[in-house]
Amino acid sequence: MTQPVVVIVGRPNVGKSALFNRLVRQRLSIVDDMPGLTRDRLYAPAEWQGRSFTMVDTGGLVSGTAGGIAGQVREQVQRAIAEADVILFVVDARAGIVPEDRAIADVVRRARAPVLVTANKVDGESLEPSAHEFYALGFGDPMPVSALHGRGTGDLLAAVVAMLPEAAADGADAGAEPTVPIAVALVGRPNVGKSSLVNAILGAPRVIVDASPGTTRDSVDEHFERGGRQYVLIDTAGLRRRARVDEPIEAYSAARARKAIERADVAVLVLDATDTIGDQDQRIGREIADAGRGVIIAVNKWDRVATSPEIDLRRQRSIRHALRFISYAPAVATSATEGWGIATLLEEVNRVAQAYQGRIGTGPLNRVVGDAVAKHEPPTDAVGRRLRIYYATQPQTRPPMIVLFVNEPRRMPADYRRYLENAIRGKFDLYGVPLRLALRRRGDSATA
Repeated sequence: MTQPVVVIVGRPNVGKSALFNRLVRQRLSIVDDMPGLTRDRLYAPAEWQGRSFTMVDTGGLVSGTAGGIAGQVREQVQRAIAEADVILFVVDARAGIVPEDRAIADVVRRARAPVLVTANKVDGESLEPSAHEFYALGFGDPMPVSALHGRGTGDLLAAVVAMLPEAAADGADAGAEPTVPIAVALVGRPNVGKSSLVNAILGAPRVIVDASPGTTRDSVDEHFERGGRQYVLIDTAGLRRRARVDEPIEAYSAARARKAIERADVAVLVLDATDTIGDQDQRIGREIADAGRGVIIAVNKWDRVATSPEIDLRRQRSIRHALRFISYAPAVATSATEGWGIATLLEEVNRVAQAYQGRIGTGPLNRVVGDAVAKHEPPTDAVGRRLRIYYATQPQTRPPMIVLFVNEPRRMPADYRRYLENAIRGKFDLYGVPLRLALRRRGDSATA
């Protein structure tokens, strides 16, 4: 059953994102005194009094905007209003009614959903009378709240629940097994086309695209279904070198992008086909590897350098050399404008996600390790002592970890570890995923 949708709208800097974070009980949306920070629609689950619903944060509405980022923000807000079951029209109680509020009132008045005026920044009882002014907007009694202090938010949520459409009977789905979506984070440096790729995958302009770097600020989750499988697609802010991240908002956006890598099953490292692979691309690739996530390389804007959506052998070798620490990652040529590689990219996501959570049987694993040792025994140390490998097992997935029980872990040279990793990877489907190899003394726990 689709959950009802509650959309927050209002002009810039009235506290919409702070209220969103308060109502969903997470710090998901960037909050700062600078107006216009939120641009895309942000979705998050919420619950009150046993009713579950989806909260949507939107960018600040500015009247008279037709083009540029402001125009795209307006379009995103209007799309959110169109799918809303309840609209929270947020106003600033301290500022009183301003012309921009009246213009927004005209927009939401045409919506099919009921509208609840939410007078924010009522931080104390003495400020409550200031909320009454907004009765003049024509939507009934305003709800005084303070997103900063949480004041009045319980009453607000109770009012929202009362306005939600009646819940359908859940009996038909009571026995259904919940499906966990594949979390896919699109990461890369600024202006490589991550948001354009998101829109191409979704087949709709769900996130804002602009030629200027830094358009995306929040990490934006987009849930969708394709071929019977559930996905959550995470669009992220462009990651610059840490030394060049000097604005607080940019630093927070970068932190959110890195957090997106940590909560993903598969990270898509988006490269710009018209540019060489640089230090920052490599740093992002290492962050994905260090986080232990499945990885795919999307060489975007491929239509600008080639006439067919295939990566030639020379370019494949160049990518493998520059990103050799994730040499296991498949590479896909994509073009958001031409639609090249979109279906292939999703196919690769499915394959990598399956390998990411896959498990290798103990018997086959030990046969492969035994064969590898028989072909090439570990070298002896300086005093002639040799590493002995007794047993192998896989205690965890996501990513797969192989534990080798040995006589003395310190006797394992780095090159022999790589040899064993390659032997295991060559026999089992570890497509696009890192392989963690741990050593334990015989008798120790595999999870110690």
